[in-house]
Amino acid sequence: MRVHWLQHVDFEGLGTIDEWVREKRHTLSCTRLFAGESVPPLDSFDLLIVMGGSMGVHDQGEYPWLQEEKAFLRRVIAAAKPVLGVCLGAQLLADALGARVLPNKEKEIGWFQVSRASLVPERLATFLPEQQPVFHWHGDTFTLPEKAIRLYSSAACVNQAFVYEDRVIGLQFHLETTPDSAVALIENCRGELVVAPWIQNEEEMLAVEKDDFAEINGWMSALLAYLADQA
Repeated sequence: MRVHWLQHVDFEGLGTIDEWVREKRHTLSCTRLFAGESVPPLDSFDLLIVMGGSMGVHDQGEYPWLQEEKAFLRRVIAAAKPVLGVCLGAQLLADALGARVLPNKEKEIGWFQVSRASLVPERLATFLPEQQPVFHWHGDTFTLPEKAIRLYSSAACVNQAFVYEDRVIGLQFHLETTPDSAVALIENCRGELVVAPWIQNEEEMLAVEKDDFAEINGWMSALLAYLADQA
């Protein structure tokens, strides 16, 4: 299977997704949007992954390539390609599906629990945990796109994850995070770590056990396997 991913900033990579792709012996290609690279033809990939970034969905004045990316995502969805969006990636998918993207009441940064919605598609419910502490780093959120199904909420943010037509999944939180990628986010976005109800300091974020990272990474692998089946 051919996996392509969109990168918005140089310090935010695939995390454990890269390991999953290589273990499954899929091919992997990338568009570095921040470096001026163009999006690929639709027939050049089977699964698209849209990663996070420090910019917002509506910041095309500063990042003009966002406009091209949004149009590309609409074409990808219309072509019935499976897509996974993480953080900014989820917000871009929500925007492409006609939902509103707006500031959340609180920024959510650190390890906080998400709870599964009551009505989740049966196949997803077989491996999505009912409750799980996960790694967050976002200030924006989105309304639920029409025909999408909410998958998760948290105390700070109602719409944490959604699925659309079984093949488009958006996650506000980061299941791909490894200890190294968490450090990279902290080092590049440390200015956001202010005292607030849903913001942990860097010591709290890095004090978790390796098993906590392994837990969310396993969940990510299951989601990727699910989307691979849709390809």
